[in-house]
Formats: sequence, structure tokens, C-alpha cells
Amino acid sequence: MTENPGAFGEVFGEKSARRTGVERVVRAPLPTVYGHFEAIGYLDHDRGEEQVALVHGDLGTERVLVRLHSECLTGDAFGSRHCECGDQLAAALRAVVAEGGGVVVYLKGHEGRGIGLLAKLRAMALQAEGLDTVEANLALGLPVDARDYGAAAAILHDLDVRSVRLLSNNPRKGEALVRHGIQVAEQVPLLIPPCESNLTYLRTKRERLDHHLPHLDAVARLS
Repeated sequence: MTENPGAFGEVFGEKSARRTGVERVVRAPLPTVYGHFEAIGYLDHDRGEEQVALVHGDLGTERVLVRLHSECLTGDAFGSRHCECGDQLAAALRAVVAEGGGVVVYLKGHEGRGIGLLAKLRAMALQAEGLDTVEANLALGLPVDARDYGAAAAILHDLDVRSVRLLSNNPRKGEALVRHGIQVAEQVPLLIPPCESNLTYLRTKRERLDHHLPHLDAVARLS
């Protein structure tokens, strides 16, 4: 997968229609409040998405600290307290810098666990009426989790990453990477203190989606 600065000009042409997989397009320095990153942009020809990997330091190939972060406009950009996504993204970027090297892959097309922004907002409206996040998706006739991690694995392959220490509470992410040829040497918890607005959401993730959230036990004892 070679870098191709002209790829954007071909997105709408016949050439791109025949392409498959993930193609590296551009890399650029990205200084942030967390530290200095290199933003590496990719085109996912299978799904028509633009993806980015934020790389800090020298990666190596084994046991690389990695976060696969699903796009969440409401949490990442607007600071929603309905979820912990924005805080997780910030914590992951800080962790990678503290480690001295690592990758945060920001996954477009994963909004609302893959159902899209407007559908997610509809699901949130149903949750305000008393449904949990799983029940809300099903009530809308949508999958509980429609995310695919093939592009994330392809990006890691392009970066020569063979095994990862995965910053995630979701075991399904690790299982997906293994299916795509990336070994998971360790799953590193990314636990954010809950608040009143997201406690029910987090409990549902633990009880119905198998997320490892042991820090909620302390909250349960206090409630």
C-alpha cells in the first residue's frame, strides 16, 4: 500500500471503482495538545470512507500500544456525557504519548456502533424514553453493533504492526483484529469514571455487550 497524493482525484473515477482494500494517501505532522503526532490518511475503497491513523514515536512491530477509536461526533466533538467516547479518545492520545510510541486509529463510519449519526440520535431519543442502547437499536430495526474492523487491521498491517497492546474494554475488538491477522498481546483497560448521565449506558455495555468495566462495581456498591 503505497502513498498516492493523487488518489483523491480518482475517488469518483473508474479507476477507484476497481480498487479494493485500504490505500495510504498522505502523511502530515499534527501537533496536538497531547503531543506531536503524524497523521496518516487512508482511503478505504471497500467502504468509501476516509480514515486516519495518528502515530506517535517509533512504533516497532510487536506489542504496539494501539487504540481503535470509533467515530463519535457527539462525544468526541461536542463533549456529550451520554457516553464516555470523548474522554476515552483524550485518554488514549495521552497514553500513547506517555508510552513514547503508539497509534490511535480513528474509524470513520463507526458512528453509533456503525448505524450512522441520525440513527444514533433516534436511538438516543428512545433511550431518553427508557430503552437501553441495545433495545433502542433493535426497536429501530437496526443491528446492535454493525462495526467492521477490516480497515483498521489493514492500516496496522500497512504500518508494519504485527501485535498490539489494545487500549479497549471491548473484547470483540481484539477478536476482530485476530481474525484479520493482527495478534493481541494484551488488552489494556481504558476506564473512564462514570457520571450520572452515562451510568445506565455503561452498565448496558457491560451486561449486554460484554465490555470489561470493573470500575462500575464501586458505583454499584455506593448506589
